[in-house]
Amino acid sequence: MEVRDAVEADAGRLAALADAPAETMVDLVHDRTVSIAEEADDIVGFVSFDARRDAVHITQFDGRREAVERLLDEPIRFARNEDMDVELLVEESRDDLRRAAADAGFREVGAGPRFGETKTVKFRLDS
Repeated sequence: MEVRDAVEADAGRLAALADAPAETMVDLVHDRTVSIAEEADDIVGFVSFDARRDAVHITQFDGRREAVERLLDEPIRFARNEDMDVELLVEESRDDLRRAAADAGFREVGAGPRFGETKTVKFRLDS
């Protein structure tokens, strides 16, 4: 598995993985740090994040479990180097991603915001 920075040309494949519109993924690649995991030219996972004054925020992640676990290391490493905490949101129904967050050392800290009808859970990893 190879991990690399995403480029705009990856947006269509990211959209298929995330079940999101391609234009949304183009914006994501432009506005955030996005890392992808590839195997045999297939994107098998991605993570997007940005740093704010208070913490590194993982804005979106998805993919195969082993890819997600490896990709979460990217924002965690960045946060540790900057002595920052890390926060992420997971859709309440995504047990696979909730387990991946917990396995990476995040602790569940309560309900996150709702996006339409979608409930989220907030996780945090302290520096």
